[in-house]
Amino acid sequence: MDYQILKTEIADGVAVVTISRPQALNALNTRFFEEMDSLLGELGPRAEVRVLIITGEGKAFVAGADIAEMVRKTRDEGREFSRWGQKTFRSLELLPQPVIAAVNGFALGGGCELALACDLRIAGAKAKFGQPEVGLGVIPGYAATQRLPRLIGLGNALYLLLTGEMIGAEEALRMGLVQKVVEPDRLMPACLELAKTIAAKGPQAVRIVKQVTRRGLLMDFEAGSALESDMFGSLFEGEAAEGMRAFLEKRAPNWPGPAKT
Repeated sequence: MDYQILKTEIADGVAVVTISRPQALNALNTRFFEEMDSLLGELGPRAEVRVLIITGEGKAFVAGADIAEMVRKTRDEGREFSRWGQKTFRSLELLPQPVIAAVNGFALGGGCELALACDLRIAGAKAKFGQPEVGLGVIPGYAATQRLPRLIGLGNALYLLLTGEMIGAEEALRMGLVQKVVEPDRLMPACLELAKTIAAKGPQAVRIVKQVTRRGLLMDFEAGSALESDMFGSLFEGEAAEGMRAFLEKRAPNWPGPAKT
């Protein structure tokens, strides 16, 4: 596909995806979803890609969905636009590789929902988060009503969803919306350092941790624990032998694939 909005660079097992529509504050439109669907389909099967980082170009991560496009939609078109965004973000959530959101600026509406679909969120100190949809007479359409309370609790989620209030990076950290806040000029170095730390671990184990943890959220405790045991055992026919042997021999493990540190 000819990518017009998404720029991708891959090095040392880490793919950095930059949303490049700065003149519109990287607002999400139909073209974005077309490109993201295609890109996820390309990157997911690539074993040499161990971790993804998603960020935005300019002063916004993503400032929301493209209101200029949405304002013309009918009820049925609005529902389909919501379902498309939900499908894309669910595909991102289910991607085998861990995904880090490098939130460099405004992450509002659909932009906050994109960050929620990532596995980890690192914010620059000037980043802003919010779900302002109720101020426009609509609600979030890309599953913020489902992911946000699971991530930060019902009270905090309803506060953001009902007030539309925009919060800063430190408040987002307090709520558990982000894992770390760094100075703006340290954002990408910090995310790359985190990504390379993850990429240096057992590639099968990393993917299985993501899979089991996310699936377990939708199961009862006993079923999730049984899944963990099954997947734990599966690694003994894979990379676990190399990892444990390396530990006993006091050396770095020799994982398959090209990822380096």
